[in-house]
Amino acid sequence: MNRRLAPLSRPINAATAFGAASLALFGFRIATPSTLVFDEVHYVPAARTMLALERAVNTEHPLLGKAIIAAGIALFGDNALGWRFFSALAGSVVVVGVFAAIWLMLGRMRPAVVAALLTMLNFTVFVQARIAMLDGFMAAFVVAALACFAWSARGSGAQVWRRWLAGSILLGLATACKWAAAPYVAFAGIGYLALKWQRPARWPGLSPLVALSILGIASILAYALTFAPAFFYVRDPLTLAALVPFQARMYAEQTQILPAHTYQSSWWTWPLDLRPIWYLYEPVDGAQRGILLLGNPAIMWGGLVAVAACVAGWLRTRAAAFALAAGLWIAGFAVWAAIPKSLGFYYYYYLPSIWLSTALAVAFDWGRDRFRYWDEAFVLLAAVLFVHFYPILAATPLSGPGAFRKWMWLKGWP
Repeated sequence: MNRRLAPLSRPINAATAFGAASLALFGFRIATPSTLVFDEVHYVPAARTMLALERAVNTEHPLLGKAIIAAGIALFGDNALGWRFFSALAGSVVVVGVFAAIWLMLGRMRPAVVAALLTMLNFTVFVQARIAMLDGFMAAFVVAALACFAWSARGSGAQVWRRWLAGSILLGLATACKWAAAPYVAFAGIGYLALKWQRPARWPGLSPLVALSILGIASILAYALTFAPAFFYVRDPLTLAALVPFQARMYAEQTQILPAHTYQSSWWTWPLDLRPIWYLYEPVDGAQRGILLLGNPAIMWGGLVAVAACVAGWLRTRAAAFALAAGLWIAGFAVWAAIPKSLGFYYYYYLPSIWLSTALAVAFDWGRDRFRYWDEAFVLLAAVLFVHFYPILAATPLSGPGAFRKWMWLKGWP
């Protein structure tokens, strides 16, 4: 282990440091812009309505993500801080969850620190942590679930099933934010069976039947319980008899044919960072400002090489860390080829983009003897790019309407 990381030798101290640092980074000037941005125009009004328990709105998505936004409004007021505070907290959970998952998978501090830093420096994580959208909450629950499952595999006695139960509940809550998390319930079951078959000593005392039963029952119950507020709506409250038909209604709305959109993109273009989205580009709060949902080019493109390296590492060593690092990205991305959506948008790639940081950390850890300081150099490159693009990620004042051209590297970048 690098001696410069020795002060972070205790995982809980490092996790706390990353949590505080990421929350400070994501939360700095989060109330700017003070107006609703991009899809906040859908979710913030829905949160207001939910807070008042008026009626069902924005019925194409489950309730939990909007309930979390409503909690922010209740705590901090109906303002930009209230709308976005819990998004910043969710972003910090993603960073800490990635750190914890890699530390639990590899048992070494250096790759865990690399993974956490790259997650913080990934533009997609930064931007989604500063906007009141559902994807950030969904991602936080999924990443936290991954950490719980990895923690469960290292437990003993009752710790194993308790931690497995926690991960299962978290996946149910992730799905209650957005249905895009539902495949991760299946991924968890498949991953458990594959890793348990490879090494039966994992998850001691937790048999496949019990593990899969807990996963299925706990995730479904957690998902169902998040609909509780709808039973208290003033107008057309939900009933037990209507709960299942309501799911069919959501599915119909999710799969409806929508008109073409300026920022739509095909799923296969997302890993190449070809079609980012302007969440904001207009004069607001006394200045020209912009927020571009774009992936950090070093992480987006370098991460693809890392996924390939992890596949090669697994073929050579059959090590579980390689399978998990590559499998999370491959499965999380490939599922979008099957999801019946009439339109695709780059922000759908948010969860898979997080797994690129884990693949990079695992790949660098594998090659650390031959490429000793490559991980440090790569983190530095990601940091330089973060600083360069920061003005159009964080809505800082720009020089004028044409200022965006400075950052437009590719033809497809708007």
